[in-house]
Amino acid sequence: MWARVRVNWFILRTCIEERLVYRGDFAFATLVRFLPIVTQIFLWGAIYGVHTEAYSAGRKLNSYTYHDMVAYYLLAMLARAFSSMPGLASGIARDVREGTIKKYLTQPIDMLSYLFWHRMAHKLVYYFVATAPFVLVFYLCRSYFPGWPDAFTITAWVISLMLAFLVGFLLESLIGLIAFWYLEVSSLIFIFSMLNYFLSGHMIPLDWLPETITAVIQFLPFKYLAYFPAAIMLDRFDHPELVYELSVGMAWVIVLLVANRIAFSRGARRYGAFGG
Repeated sequence: MWARVRVNWFILRTCIEERLVYRGDFAFATLVRFLPIVTQIFLWGAIYGVHTEAYSAGRKLNSYTYHDMVAYYLLAMLARAFSSMPGLASGIARDVREGTIKKYLTQPIDMLSYLFWHRMAHKLVYYFVATAPFVLVFYLCRSYFPGWPDAFTITAWVISLMLAFLVGFLLESLIGLIAFWYLEVSSLIFIFSMLNYFLSGHMIPLDWLPETITAVIQFLPFKYLAYFPAAIMLDRFDHPELVYELSVGMAWVIVLLVANRIAFSRGARRYGAFGG
C-alpha cells in the first residue's frame, strides 16, 4: 500500500514540475478562454432586450433573469474547467493504436492511476496559475451574481466541483478504452464531445429543455460536469435536494470507476500489441 502511495506521489510531483514549465501559457489560455463570455453577454442582452425601453430587470425566461444567465455561463465555465479532459480519450486511443500502451502492461504502473494523477497535476497547476485571471473576470462581472449562498450550499458546491473532475475523467477514459475493440474511435470521440457539450448544460441550462427530455437527462452523469455546480451557486437546489444529487453523483463515480476497470481488464486480455 505504502509503495503505491509513494509511486502516486512521485507521479504527481513529476507531472507538476513538468506542467510548471508552461505556467505562462496556462495564464494566457485562461484569459483567452473567457473571451467568449463577452459574446454571451451581448447575445443574452439582445435576447432579453437589455438595451430597449421595454426591458425590465425582473424579466425572466424559463425562470432565469438576464443576470442569472450571465452568472450561469460564468459558473458553468468554471465547472467545465474542472471536468474537461482535453486529449485524454484520444491519447488512450492513440496509445492502443500505436502500441505504446505496452509500457503500462509490462511495467508495474497502473495506466488508469497514472493518467488520473497526471490529470490531477494538470488541474493543480492550472488553477495555481489561473486563479488571478479567474478572480479578475469574476470581480468584473460581480454585479451579475445574486450574492453568496449559505455555508452548506458553498460546501456542496466545492464537492460538486470535485465530482465534476472525477466524472469527467472517468467518462473520457472509458471512451478512450473503447479503442481496445475499435482502433479508430475519433468519430466516436467527436460525437461524445458534442453530446457532452449539450447534455452537461454547457450550451444552455438543462432546465430550459422540455420536461420529457430533462426526465431522462437527470439520470445521466453529464449534468455533474457543468449544470449541477452552476445551479448550486444560483440557489436552484434546497439542502435535501443537494444531499440527494451529491449522493447520485458519487454513485455515478463508483459505477464509472467499475466500468473503467472492467473495460481495461478485458481490453488488455484481448490486446494484440499493435505497432512498435
